[in-house]
Amino acid sequence: MEMNPNEKFVMDFLKMLENRKSSNELEKFYHPDSEQTEFPNTLTKQLTVRNLQDLKLASEKGANILTKEAYEIMNLYSFENTVVLECIWKGTLAIALGNLKSGDQMTAYFAQIFELKDGKIFRQRNYDCFEPFS
Repeated sequence: MEMNPNEKFVMDFLKMLENRKSSNELEKFYHPDSEQTEFPNTLTKQLTVRNLQDLKLASEKGANILTKEAYEIMNLYSFENTVVLECIWKGTLAIALGNLKSGDQMTAYFAQIFELKDGKIFRQRNYDCFEPFS
């Protein structure tokens, strides 16, 4: 599949998430004035808006909960500076969560909208639907 530069950038971002060693790696992908909005879901009970520093803190917390995560791309669309992604996310747990024990996998269906500015993610909206785990 032929990808434009914005689509390739988002795919590189997902690969980084799957393999990241440090929350500082987020700086390569997020604009300094970025804003990520996560709509309510099973894990995040209310609308949450994060800046880059908040995203780095969330990444560090996530590193204590997950040993691995993977993204299976279902659809990828783009127009001008916007990329829309639908994927299946799987995270392997480092801790017990709900009915899942350490080593089990969580599954979620994500729709994510990325707006790019200056070659980085400027606005991101996540619509995350998790399979039941409790």
